[in-house]
Amino acid sequence: MSPVTSTSHAIKEFVVTSTDPVSPQQRRVPDGQAFVEMQASPEFQDLRRRLRSFVFPMTAVFLSWYLLYVLLATYADGFMATKVFGNINVGIILGLGQFVSTFVITALYVRFANRELDPRASLIRTELEGAPAQENGR
Repeated sequence: MSPVTSTSHAIKEFVVTSTDPVSPQQRRVPDGQAFVEMQASPEFQDLRRRLRSFVFPMTAVFLSWYLLYVLLATYADGFMATKVFGNINVGIILGLGQFVSTFVITALYVRFANRELDPRASLIRTELEGAPAQENGR
């Protein structure tokens, strides 16, 4: 029989072992109540607030920029057809700008997550699961 039974109350705490032979780690698996308590903690609330303070404004900016592009393409076709150089017009430049802005937003988010979110999430995980146990004094 597997360690998971049909009743959720039977599962209080497991030890998860990494399959990585170079750095075996063991962490405890918290129960549902520990997750609920962590979700209510100031640390988790701060993490969620920081995530939302980046994601919501950035989403609004990108959707506004995309809507502007669609509206210009629909109602300002003369403007979008304005030649900038050679056969390149404003519509092509703004369309390519959509791709560029997507990559810029992704890069900004990765930098933000690495600096602001990941360290806080790691502390929360360590508090929930405990520090990884190192074997052989590693």
